[in-house]
Amino acid sequence: MLTETFSSKNASAEAGLAVADRRRGLFFVGLAVAGVSVAMAVQMGVNANFLWHQIGISGGQLGQLEAARESCGIVAILVLALLARFAEPRVGTAMLLLLAVGLGSYFRAGTFWHILLLSLIWSQGLHTWMPLPNSMTLSLSEPNRVGHRLGQIQAAGVAGFGAGLAGAYVLTRLGVSMRPLYLLAASAAVVSAAACLGIPRQIRARGPRLVFRRRYSLYYVLNLLEGWRKQISISFASYLLVKVYGAPLEHMLLLNGAVQVIGYFASPRVGRLIDRIGERRILLFYYVCLTVFFVGYAIVPNRSALYALFVIDNAFFVFAMAMTTYVNRIAPPSEHTPTLGMGVAMNHVAAVAMPLVGGLLWVYLGYQWAFLTGVLAAGASVAAAMRIPRHQAPPRA
Repeated sequence: MLTETFSSKNASAEAGLAVADRRRGLFFVGLAVAGVSVAMAVQMGVNANFLWHQIGISGGQLGQLEAARESCGIVAILVLALLARFAEPRVGTAMLLLLAVGLGSYFRAGTFWHILLLSLIWSQGLHTWMPLPNSMTLSLSEPNRVGHRLGQIQAAGVAGFGAGLAGAYVLTRLGVSMRPLYLLAASAAVVSAAACLGIPRQIRARGPRLVFRRRYSLYYVLNLLEGWRKQISISFASYLLVKVYGAPLEHMLLLNGAVQVIGYFASPRVGRLIDRIGERRILLFYYVCLTVFFVGYAIVPNRSALYALFVIDNAFFVFAMAMTTYVNRIAPPSEHTPTLGMGVAMNHVAAVAMPLVGGLLWVYLGYQWAFLTGVLAAGASVAAAMRIPRHQAPPRA
C-alpha cells in the first residue's frame, strides 16, 4: 500500500508541468549530465599521470587525497540540507560552477597541498550534484516510464564520458600537455552549469531537509554495499591490470571506451526492463553476477580474460539504476532528493573505508583477498535484494 500511495503521488506531483516543459527539462538534465561526464572523463583519464609526473606525490599522499575527496560525499548530505530552500536546478548550477573552478585551477597547481584544497572544492561540487540528476529526472518523468527516462539520462552520461575520453586521447596524441586538459574539463562543467538554467524551476522538492527513516533502511544498506563494490571495480580492478598484468595506458583507454559504448546502448534498454519486471529481479541478477566477477578477479591468471571481465563488470553498473527507481516506489516526491542524498552519503562511507581495508589486504595477504571482500559484499547484497517487494506490473491503459 505504501508503494502504491507514493507512486500515485509521484504521478500527480508534477502534473502542473506541460509535456513540452517535461521534455525540455529532461533534455537539459541530459545535457548537464553529459557535460559533467566529459569533465570527469578527462579528470579520471589524466589524474594518475598528472599527480605522479607533475606533482610527484607519494603513495601515502595519494591515499590521503582519495580519502579526503571521497569524504565530500558524506558532507554532501549536509550541504543539500542547507540548500533545500532553493530550486534543485539552481543548486545544480552552483555546484557545477564549484566543479569547474576546482578542476580548472589544476592548470596552475604545483604542490600536494594545493591539489588537496582544489580536490575538496571540485569534489564537494560533484558529490552535492550527484543525487540531483536522478531526483530531477524522477520529477520530470511520466508515470510508469521512470526507468526508461533514467536510462536515457544515464546514456547521455555514458556518451559524454566516451567523448571526454576520446577528446583527451586525441589532444594528447596531438601534443597537448596535461595541464590544458583540465581547462577543457572545466569548460565542460561550465556548459553543464548553464544547462541547469534550462530545467524548469517548478520541480523544486518541498519537504524535509534531512531524511533518515527506518522504512528506507533497505535502500541505505544497498547503497552502502554498492559503494564497497564500486571502489573494488574502480580502484583495485584497474590497479590489478596495470600492476600485476602490465596493461599499458592504450589498453586501459580502449577498455574504458568499450565500457562506455556498451553502457550507451544498454542504459535505455535496462531502464525499460526495470519498468517492466521491477527492481527486485534486476538487482538479484546484478549482485549474483558481481559475485562471479569478483571470484574471477581473484583466480583468473590470464590477462585477456581479465580484460573481458573488466569490461563486463564495469558495464554492469547500468543495473544499479534500479536503486533509484526503488526510491521512486518507496518515497514521496518531497523526499526524493534528501533520500537520494542520504544514499550518496551511505555509498561514500564505504567508498572511504574500502580502499583502506583493501589496500591492507593487498599488501599483507595478496591482491586476491581484496577481491574476495567484494564477494562478501555482493553476497550480502543478494540477501538484501531478496527483501525488495515483488514488482506489480502497471495496469494497461
